[in-house]
Amino acid sequence: MSEEKNNNQVQQEINRLVENGLKALDEFRLLNQEQVDYIVAKASVAALDQHGVLAQHAIEETGRGVFEDKATKNLFACEHVVHNMRHTKTVGVISDDEVTGLTLIAEPVGVICGITPTTNPTSTAIFKSLIALKTRNPIIFAFHPSAQQSSAHAAQIVRDAAIAAGAPENCVQWIEHPSIEATNALMNHDGIATILATGGNAMVKAAYSCGKPALGVGAGNVPAYVEKSANIRQAAHDIVMSKSFDNGMVCASEQAAIVDKEIYDDFVKELKSYHTLQFFNEI
Repeated sequence: MSEEKNNNQVQQEINRLVENGLKALDEFRLLNQEQVDYIVAKASVAALDQHGVLAQHAIEETGRGVFEDKATKNLFACEHVVHNMRHTKTVGVISDDEVTGLTLIAEPVGVICGITPTTNPTSTAIFKSLIALKTRNPIIFAFHPSAQQSSAHAAQIVRDAAIAAGAPENCVQWIEHPSIEATNALMNHDGIATILATGGNAMVKAAYSCGKPALGVGAGNVPAYVEKSANIRQAAHDIVMSKSFDNGMVCASEQAAIVDKEIYDDFVKELKSYHTLQFFNEI
């Protein structure tokens, strides 16, 4: 297949997805808060019921991670996040300040491009799908190629439950044949209103360069400061648990520990009790 023909097919797929998303956007505008909250509740419960299955699928497909930790991330995305935003108003008048005379009215931003990583494929797909449903924004995913099937599995569970609860047919969609070209075409499509990008630094930078609103999260370089008054045993335990969670793939996992010299030796001794490997630079 020639490169030109392939590019045309990619663009046709993206155009179709965005067109469907815009139709879903019009349908979303007709829903009230009660309907939206019902949709989100049903979709989150569906994901919750399959959180273990999705965790196993992600590990089998990507060859990365720890089952229990993947399951925990799925639980967090479909239970704790929804619980946190359950009382948040996202339809119509959400506040009315008589003093300032300001009335805030919530409206959808438009069709969202959602980019997900291989490190947290199912939990990120669940999370972005649910917040898109809550805000009445259709979302189109560009999944990481090495996690395409597990990510699509998660998105399909949320989508099917949402549609059954009254959401538009194309509320959640995804690119069937992932590629860098397809992701770039989706991000830069005129019908995309904003981008939610989770992945490598190059991809996040590309999202920020599209000339439209984008929220990006890439790999972190997180230091943990252990101050001399800290509970040394607790600090060491928490850092080891955090860094080892899902084999250290979470972006916010600690990458370095900065320790006050007064407790340095005791802290190192405590870390070594976990039989972990450490690299320390004394300053």
